[in-house]
Formats: sequence, C-alpha cells, structure tokens
Amino acid sequence: MTAPLQILVDADACPVKDEIYKVAWRRAVPVTIVANSFIRIPDHPLIAREIVSDGFDAADDWIAERAGSNTVVITADILLADRCLKAGASVLAPNGKPFTTSSIGAAIATRAIMADLRAGGDQIGGPPPFRKEDRSRFLSALDELLVRLAR
Repeated sequence: MTAPLQILVDADACPVKDEIYKVAWRRAVPVTIVANSFIRIPDHPLIAREIVSDGFDAADDWIAERAGSNTVVITADILLADRCLKAGASVLAPNGKPFTTSSIGAAIATRAIMADLRAGGDQIGGPPPFRKEDRSRFLSALDELLVRLAR
C-alpha cells in the first residue's frame, strides 16, 4: 500500500497559502505548513502547522526529511527543491512552475551565478514581482499535479 498524498509548504515567505488550502480541501489532501514562527492557519482537519527552531535551514531540513514519492512540496527555495526531488517528491514553486530533475541543475547554476554577482558588488534585481497570473498558474498547476499523483 502506498502512503497517501500530502503537501508540505515552506511557509515563511509563501504567497499562495490560501490557494494551497483551496486545492487541498477540494482534493482532500492534507497540508503541513512549516515555518520558523507562528503562522495562522485555518481551523480544518486537513491543515496542520509545524513550527521548527529558528536554526539555519531548520524548516528545509524538516521538509526534506519527510519528502517522498507521495509528497508535493511547495517552495521557492532552489536548494530545498533539489533535496526534495532527490527524495522522490514533486516540487512546485509558488508561481506555478514545477521544479523537475531535468530543470533543477540549471536553476542551481543560475542561483550560484547570481550569488557570485551579488558578492562581487553588482547591483542586480531580485525575482520579478508576484502577479495575479502567477497565482492563477499556481492554482491550476497544483490541481493538475494532485490529480496526476492520485492516479
């Protein structure tokens, strides 16, 4: 018997928590919101909160240790996405774009280049602002992913 689906959310800076709840309720998939501090969650049996220590990467470690083939991880953190993919999880960014085993290497390389540029004093912009289209793409992508994994 395979373990039931679950959604783990790297929640501290996640802009799509309400969308996650909406899809999880519709698909009856439990969600765990993982954060370093208290985050308000709906009072619902499918939604749980896990508050981890404020140690470096504590939330990432908690999520990565529990990620597996029955898990959807929601994160914008490229290194956490890589760890979860290696554990067999499906990983979705808050903008609705999936992290995959074929795309994660390029994402890690780009992250390293950007970090080097910032360390060298270059003024580079951050990620583009989160838009309504991103929210819509995320809703659709999460729903489609859960349907596919439930088969």
